[in-house]
Amino acid sequence: MSIFERYLTVWVALSMGVGTLLGYLYPGLFVHLSSMEFAQVNLPVALLIWLMIIPMLAKINFAALHEVKQHSRGIAVTLFVNWAVKPFSMAALAWLFIGYWLRPYLPSEEIHSYIAGLIILAAAPCTAMVFVWSQLTNGEPHFTLSQVALNDTIMLFAFAPIVGLLLGISSIIIPWNTLLLSVVLYIVIPVLIAQLIRRMLITAGGEAKLLTTLDKLAPWSISALLLMIVLLFGFQGLQIIQQPMVIAILAIPITIQVYFNSGLAYFLSRKFGVAHCVAGPSALIGASNFFELAVATAIGIFGINSGAALATVVGVLIEVPVMLSVVRIVNQSKSWYERGIESSS
Repeated sequence: MSIFERYLTVWVALSMGVGTLLGYLYPGLFVHLSSMEFAQVNLPVALLIWLMIIPMLAKINFAALHEVKQHSRGIAVTLFVNWAVKPFSMAALAWLFIGYWLRPYLPSEEIHSYIAGLIILAAAPCTAMVFVWSQLTNGEPHFTLSQVALNDTIMLFAFAPIVGLLLGISSIIIPWNTLLLSVVLYIVIPVLIAQLIRRMLITAGGEAKLLTTLDKLAPWSISALLLMIVLLFGFQGLQIIQQPMVIAILAIPITIQVYFNSGLAYFLSRKFGVAHCVAGPSALIGASNFFELAVATAIGIFGINSGAALATVVGVLIEVPVMLSVVRIVNQSKSWYERGIESSS
């Protein structure tokens, strides 16, 4: 992990502060930027999201799907946590903390929007950063690659129905055309472009050319993320300055769901005798979120100035330090984990 990636939380926090300050000082500028839309899609934000997502998706080799059978138990655990637990556990936490326990401390008109943003955040598993988390836990690289490829394939078909179901249960109006447009814009098209770029680079110079190019693009991808955060917090600068407690409250369910889902995946992996080099990345894949897609979808459905957009951006701030703590827990508990496997065999 580069210095830039390791201290991503610091850069995200600075970007949030800069964006908030600029939004407060120059509200007219951000009103103009927010008006640059086409078919309910904000063009500056959409461009930045593509710059973030496409280099990350180019790392995915969908040919790795044939390796799924080699790690069937680890794959099964991660799929269960990603698709049968995580979206629903986050919805439950959002309803409890935002819709009930801490509701008096939040603006009443944004309650449903905050809940929707948290649901969207948890509805898709992370695509890119899991390679970093896996490396930090000495994870089995073929398992990580095949799991990410499988998750991305499932996401093409399952993201919209899961979001629609949970938003419907929450009595939040679902603009299906906008939700499906977000899936096309921020999953289907970027995947196609990324795979085309991947094939062109491999044809031109093999895997070495691909890896070298992606390494060069990584800082640009993260820079696009930071600039997008500046924009998002600029759009909501006045609201954030007036209500700073909102950020802290939104962080509570996000933090709990990361520890809960990573712990569940780790425990199930141990119970089913999965090797530690698979259990580590399984726990991390099970807990992390595809926040780039979440931000784009929240903006598309609810708008740039919505509580949903803010909730997904808070996910960016929370995920990196919390996931690094999960990495530490996984590494330090390796001997305990392996004793459990030996005693059950």
